[in-house]
Amino acid sequence: MNEAVHPATERETPEALLARLHASRDGLTSSEAQARVRQYGYNEIAEAHVGALRKFLGYFWGPIPWMIEAAAILSAAVRHWVDLVIIVVLLAFNAAVGFWQEYQAGNAIEQLKKKLALKARALRDGAWQEIEARALVPGDIVRLRLGDVIPADVRLLEGEYLSVDQSALTGESLSVEKHSGDEAYSGSVAKQGEMVALVTATGMNTYFGRTARLVGEAHAVSHFQKAVLAIGDYLIYMALALVGVLLLAGFERHWPILELVQFALILAVASIPVAMPAVLSVTMAVGALALSRLKAIVSRLESIEEMAGMDVLCSDKTGTLTRNELTLGEPVLFAAAEARALILAGALASKAEDRDAIDLAVLAGVQDAKALEGYRQEKFVPFDPVSKRTEATLRTPQGEAFAVTKGAPQVILELCEIRGDELERAQKAVDALAAKGYRTLGVARRDAGGAWRFLGLLPLFDPPREDAAETIREAEAHGIDVKMVTGDNLAIAREIAGKLGLGTNIEVADALMKADPQALGDGRGEQIERADGFAQVFPEHKYALVKALQSRGHIVGMTGDGVNDAPALKQAEVGIAVSGATDAARAAADLVLTAPGLNVIIKAVEEARRIFERMNSYAIYRITETIRIMLFMVLSILVYSFYPITAVMIILLALLNDLPIMTIAKDNTWLDPSPVRWQMHRVLTVATVLGGIGVLETFGLLIIAHSWMHLGLAQLQSVIFLKLAVAGHMTLFVARSRRPFWKRPLPAPILLGAVLGTQTVAVLIVAFGWFVTPIPWLYIGGVWAYCIAWIFVEDAAKLAVYRHLGHASPRHGRFLTALGGSMHPHGR
Repeated sequence: MNEAVHPATERETPEALLARLHASRDGLTSSEAQARVRQYGYNEIAEAHVGALRKFLGYFWGPIPWMIEAAAILSAAVRHWVDLVIIVVLLAFNAAVGFWQEYQAGNAIEQLKKKLALKARALRDGAWQEIEARALVPGDIVRLRLGDVIPADVRLLEGEYLSVDQSALTGESLSVEKHSGDEAYSGSVAKQGEMVALVTATGMNTYFGRTARLVGEAHAVSHFQKAVLAIGDYLIYMALALVGVLLLAGFERHWPILELVQFALILAVASIPVAMPAVLSVTMAVGALALSRLKAIVSRLESIEEMAGMDVLCSDKTGTLTRNELTLGEPVLFAAAEARALILAGALASKAEDRDAIDLAVLAGVQDAKALEGYRQEKFVPFDPVSKRTEATLRTPQGEAFAVTKGAPQVILELCEIRGDELERAQKAVDALAAKGYRTLGVARRDAGGAWRFLGLLPLFDPPREDAAETIREAEAHGIDVKMVTGDNLAIAREIAGKLGLGTNIEVADALMKADPQALGDGRGEQIERADGFAQVFPEHKYALVKALQSRGHIVGMTGDGVNDAPALKQAEVGIAVSGATDAARAAADLVLTAPGLNVIIKAVEEARRIFERMNSYAIYRITETIRIMLFMVLSILVYSFYPITAVMIILLALLNDLPIMTIAKDNTWLDPSPVRWQMHRVLTVATVLGGIGVLETFGLLIIAHSWMHLGLAQLQSVIFLKLAVAGHMTLFVARSRRPFWKRPLPAPILLGAVLGTQTVAVLIVAFGWFVTPIPWLYIGGVWAYCIAWIFVEDAAKLAVYRHLGHASPRHGRFLTALGGSMHPHGR
């Protein structure tokens, strides 16, 4: 039962609110939380779900079902009962296929949404736990920090401040600073600070009535899908035009009008690529599910296409190229009496609950954990990209107040007003450590009423991942230029890049920018393109780097993990939230990694290219089939004045052709060594050539059967039916690869099984005369031999077309303006 909770008001004190919600600052127990889930419902927005039966019946309503239903009524009117039965079967089959495809895609999307579910840190059973945000209930105590998407309406209880971006909800462009006692709303983003809060409302009872959702709508279509759907529209118009020609010819020859209209309707239905949208959706959704098993979750299905075409990857150093396992080096002492005292001060300026990698590394450096127990932390200001330091206010075991801070050395040195020889010594130490690949933290202390004292430097080392150098070489073999992006200084960046084999042409981000950090310096595009990496990069620089590379004609991938990375992740064609990224970065990204390392991204690119190839192959096959069947039918009727196949045969062909297509989403496919991009000119050219050859070969068999073998009309129709059924699937084998059809990758067992099954059915239909006139086994063998001979002709023509078009293929880092297409848009 979803019971409404009275909204909290600003006038209601936190204590009064806690009392009304029967909660305390110690949080809830698991059993209390379960009881409240039953009372208030889950923390999610209820979505309207259409029942399965209603969805299924929806497939009997629409232009295509109407045409099939009209054909069924006409079949009944002319008393063609066999036609009527098979047409009804086709109608039910189309509905079943559409329903199953949508069910598969829907299931895949649902699983992806679960993998991208928001998490929250809640105080349950007296301990901080990470739980799913949907499990939050009014009365829960939660911790909010930089980068979190606020998971429910909350009242802030403890902490210094929380800077909140409410732009997605209220349209306010500036962040709002909130303090203890203030409300914060579900769906807004924490930009700075850290606070503990009380959940006051969840799900449908939140102030704005909705929570932030990470996954885009399942029905979003990519540029490639839009192009293929445009082709579908073109084929529909072509089919209807040719049906119009057929009708005019029939009227002129005084054929029975009802039979003519029935035949024309069935021919149009069989030729129109009804299944195209469903097949593409399932191919994308099944592919997205496969990507999630590789620890890479897509938040927009259309980003798969962009991933397949990515040719530049700007990769964060930490956690992607390095292990993200920071270890303390030998401290450099200044005012600190000994190394142990310096490490203790750094640890006191940390917070274990935040699970920050640097904080955990410093805390791990404390040899005796009991040394921390006597200190009481009264106030903690977490790290943020602006201040570049953490600060804690504490009391000693004796009750004396003091503060400690740690952060970027230049910030801490400036805070302590270090000048002269001491400043020079500190800078030399930082540079010397950087040359060895070490990052450094400055640590300072301030006693009550005193000034900040610079205690010393803590070196941190994050070693390169064992697989990083090999993965970079693999990426380059895939046509992807990897550029390292790091906030570390130039010396550290060069050291790590050299170890990884990236090269040492590292540019300092500030030097490439104008006064505006999001604008590119004049003439810097080529310099950025040539660079192996970028040092001293701030989040705002990432946006400018993406824009610069896009202006040079690249499809760019950009990794990020922080709240300020969101603009760059949105601008890049492939925004990648790395493992451990903030909720805000995950929300902005197209690809969310659940495992560290560059290898995950490369595997995702490989899978994306395979998905792209499957869609490309299907598009070529479907266009070929429409040209082949429609042109042959209309031309043969105009030339010979009879139907080369019956209406029943057309319906049987449609059924037999659609079955294997349902398995194309799981087919094996060739992995293109270079980035792949939408090339409509190539798709149309290959499909037109294969379709034209299909018309010629079918006409050739018609001439042989009619003029040389002098078969009767009924047997001739059976021969042509078998030829169209066999040659259609052989064309699928030709279209699915840019290499000779007999070479690897061979068809997947599921596709091969579906084709062999339908071919067996087609042979049995003509051998035993099911719905058609039977033909001898000799004729059946002859049709197969004829089709097998022509598959080699089709394959040779396909290879010749690809060779001819080879010079027009997009080169690395450049776009091809395709026939009927346009430049790939930058960003979204």
